[in-house]
Amino acid sequence: MTKQSPYERARRAAESERTRQIEAAWYASIPPEAARAFEREVEAARARGPVAPPANQPPGTQPNPPRPGREPKPPKAQRRAGRGGRS
Repeated sequence: MTKQSPYERARRAAESERTRQIEAAWYASIPPEAARAFEREVEAARARGPVAPPANQPPGTQPNPPRPGREPKPPKAQRRAGRGGRS
């Protein structure tokens, strides 16, 4: 785990506090019925938990195919021996 300087910890704490202030101001600015609907949606999303990875892909595989022109090269075929008799 990386150690962080006191300056970095203080900056992150200030940033978190400012984020909480902005969220509180936004929450106070929306109508109460919209706030309750938002709370219900957030609770439902948290209850669902994280999305499971697709079953047909091994762990760590990216779901997107390679870009055009970036496909892996096919394996090279065995070279035949030349006419000179050398192998």
